[in-house]
Amino acid sequence: HGVEELLKLGLVLKGERGYRDRFRDRIIFPLRDELGRPVAFAGRALRGEPKYLNTPNTPLFTKGTLLYGLDRARERIKTAGQAVLVEGYTDVISLHAAGVTEAVSSMGTSLTESQARRLSRYAQRVIIAYDADAAGESSTLRGIGILLDAGLEVGIAVLPEGEDPDSLVRNQGLGQLRAALEGAIPFRRFLLELLPRRFDLRSLKGKE
Repeated sequence: HGVEELLKLGLVLKGERGYRDRFRDRIIFPLRDELGRPVAFAGRALRGEPKYLNTPNTPLFTKGTLLYGLDRARERIKTAGQAVLVEGYTDVISLHAAGVTEAVSSMGTSLTESQARRLSRYAQRVIIAYDADAAGESSTLRGIGILLDAGLEVGIAVLPEGEDPDSLVRNQGLGQLRAALEGAIPFRRFLLELLPRRFDLRSLKGKE
């Protein structure tokens, strides 16, 4: 196939000094479609920025259409009727290793309508288990609307402060994660508890 094919697939970059590896000094996560076929890669930096780097859009891969781990999770999702939606690659890997094999990830970016529609082929309900920080809350808020528009029921797993699914399993064990998932709250309750923390409901602007 040669270097031109590698360039077309986003695996190498062309510079003034020739071609170089796009993913040098990175831990590689193969990205597969829901049938398990490798279509792209993501790389986590060992040092420097950006922290994560994905293959660009190619004839095989369009960003925002796939869910990481769906190829391994889809049968369990169909059996359970629900999926656990997390943010990162390591979250999926840790959860699957611990036996929570219905976990999938939006691959570190905001959930898209395409990803939600793909998930709705297999699940009736989705539990969002994003990081317990301000960024995770914002991602959860965006994800709720997208999942509802795709016809899915939505629950929110409230994780201990400072934890993400990966760290929760490693630091506190599978039991704590299971408890968070089984205790997932309805999205309406999540909104009612979150909004007063974000807005001053004593003011007209806050109420609006």
